[in-house]
Amino acid sequence: MRLRARAAAAVLAAGVALLLAARQAPVFAEVVAPAAPVAPATAKATPAVPESPQVAQGRYLAVVGDCEGCHDRPGGAPYAGGLPLATPFGTIYSVNLTQDRETGLGAWSADDFWNAMHNGVRRDGAKLYPAFPYPYFTHITRAESDALYAYFRTLPAVSYRPPANKLPFPLNLRFMVGFWNALNFKPDNAPTTGPNPGQHIVEGLGHCGACHTPKTFLGGDKNGHALEGGKLDNWLAPALNSDQRRGLGAWSTADVAEYLKTGRNARANASASMADVIRYSTSQMADADLAAVGDYLRGHPTHAAAVGDVRVDPKVMQAGQAIYVDECATCHAADGKAQPGYFPPLPGAAVTQSTNPTNVIRFILSGTQTVATDAKPTPLSMPSFGWKLDDAQVAAVATYVRNSWGNVAPPVSPSDVAKLRRKVGKPIQKPSAKV
Repeated sequence: MRLRARAAAAVLAAGVALLLAARQAPVFAEVVAPAAPVAPATAKATPAVPESPQVAQGRYLAVVGDCEGCHDRPGGAPYAGGLPLATPFGTIYSVNLTQDRETGLGAWSADDFWNAMHNGVRRDGAKLYPAFPYPYFTHITRAESDALYAYFRTLPAVSYRPPANKLPFPLNLRFMVGFWNALNFKPDNAPTTGPNPGQHIVEGLGHCGACHTPKTFLGGDKNGHALEGGKLDNWLAPALNSDQRRGLGAWSTADVAEYLKTGRNARANASASMADVIRYSTSQMADADLAAVGDYLRGHPTHAAAVGDVRVDPKVMQAGQAIYVDECATCHAADGKAQPGYFPPLPGAAVTQSTNPTNVIRFILSGTQTVATDAKPTPLSMPSFGWKLDDAQVAAVATYVRNSWGNVAPPVSPSDVAKLRRKVGKPIQKPSAKV
């Protein structure tokens, strides 16, 4: 086959990949609804009659799967869809899951729903884009699928048709998904909850790898690199494995569970896309399930290379320290230890020691805000410094925090900052002294 033909085929297959830029969330292990029903993220009317055990389980599984996180749009009805999911190839809009027969799932049978969850196929036989993470949902059991279906059957019908997907030709041809599936998807013909509930949650309904596993150029998961970290919307989804420096190896199971339940712990604060996962999903999950997830992730093997020799220009470190003292030490303290549980410590943090500096640069440029949860209802904020620090200054202070207090990570260059600044739209507005 000629190179041009191969390239054309690759482009067509890549179109199918676009969906994997969806969002992430946790799953269930033949999860039975907790004794006390979990309150949904968006207030909904309490059922007039007690729910059946199957519907109660389905309600909980919808929480574990973060279904509302993708199928709610700002100002829209719960589960009515229409949320735009930006991908490198175009925009996908989430579908309506309510019981409207024309625009939702009202005409779907339990078999139709199972076929979508297990095989990625719609009621009309068309293939679903993998922005709907059926490569993960294929691992749930039929009983779990039926419970979800039973819960969705209780949702009020909302007549709403999401906008058409914005994909260029030929990526808008759904049959092309078949080529992507041939390379990246294998239905689980014997799904089971297995002996490890945490694994069932992470690899199934939770679809954690949709964001936290690196992708091939076609958007499929890289084989042998599960949960080693991925890229999403100009953020880095960190590694969720036993790596001591860049993963969860230094965290306890209780640390992971607290982070997922409350949005922060003594080591880190959740923000960006993870904030939505916690808001809609993990903050409402049963403590036992969160502990199971923590156990599984902390024991997940890492294949990351050892930290090599890192050389940093002393002048850059000196300049970075000066900026840190002026701009950062008030919250993060001179020794970087900050106020755990409020402002995260920087020594030993995975975000500061990642080989990829994207998140550190992004935090400095854009600032961030933590998620509000029932356990910790007051969100905390970090201001943006992109308006006042130029590229060299951002690079210097980022390099400083990545190589101080025992941290070791490659230095950040001004060009790294400039590239990300253009993507996130944080131009400098205030002239300042050069480094």
